[in-house]
Amino acid sequence: MQLTLDRITLGVPRVAEATDFYASAYPLATTGGEPSTSLHLAGSGRIDLRGVEELAAEVDANPASSGFRGLVLSAIVNQPSEVEALLDNATSRGATVVRPPRKRLFGEFAAAYRAPDGAVWKLAAVNKRNTAPAVAPASLVETAVYLGVGSPKASATFYAALGMRVDRDYGDKFVDFTVTAGAFRLGLLPRGALAGDVGVDGRGDGFSATVLTHTAASRVELDALLGVARTAGARIVTPATQVDGDGHVAHVADPDGHHWRFTAPA
Repeated sequence: MQLTLDRITLGVPRVAEATDFYASAYPLATTGGEPSTSLHLAGSGRIDLRGVEELAAEVDANPASSGFRGLVLSAIVNQPSEVEALLDNATSRGATVVRPPRKRLFGEFAAAYRAPDGAVWKLAAVNKRNTAPAVAPASLVETAVYLGVGSPKASATFYAALGMRVDRDYGDKFVDFTVTAGAFRLGLLPRGALAGDVGVDGRGDGFSATVLTHTAASRVELDALLGVARTAGARIVTPATQVDGDGHVAHVADPDGHHWRFTAPA
């Protein structure tokens, strides 16, 4: 059993507008016949877009929220020029810069923006300087989700129990996990530090408008995952049930309240 972050569902005010934004903001692979609201980021995981009230109802949450949502999505590219190109592309389509592009502490080159739907994205380069001419569209090295938590060390213990393997461990400052091909990387930071990293006020509460998805191989594996999650401190929001067209689906909230959807084929 190994938890992977296969999909991210974003709750958005206007699905059609959000679809247009993300379809133009990032390089996409073919969707394989899936609905246009399911966007396969080239070389990484998938983003699904749903109306925010519909998504909140799915996880039995109040859709209202204010301020910082407690998580940051991230796109990682090869070099600084690609960070700048992605940022220019996003802002030309309505995004707002919250941290201008520049070299950060320890040499990281990064920027951050707030998408029209309210999600905060960090753009980062794996190389500190440009080593080749800029490529259009930029090629994604990987994508990630960083969760704001009370204690990264404690939260890492929870996710390790679900089969995630720690990659970098800086105790209660930062922990992340190895990434599976075609999936998102998961990282953990203190909520205030995460907000500070992308240049936003850390105050806020309510629904995060984000649900993380893991696809299990079978109902047996799904039930086993739910059992481990419960023992490790998760709250089971809805038990595993068979849903027409979606196979078996269950919803849990991790110890810090971040929402997950566990699915398995029918």
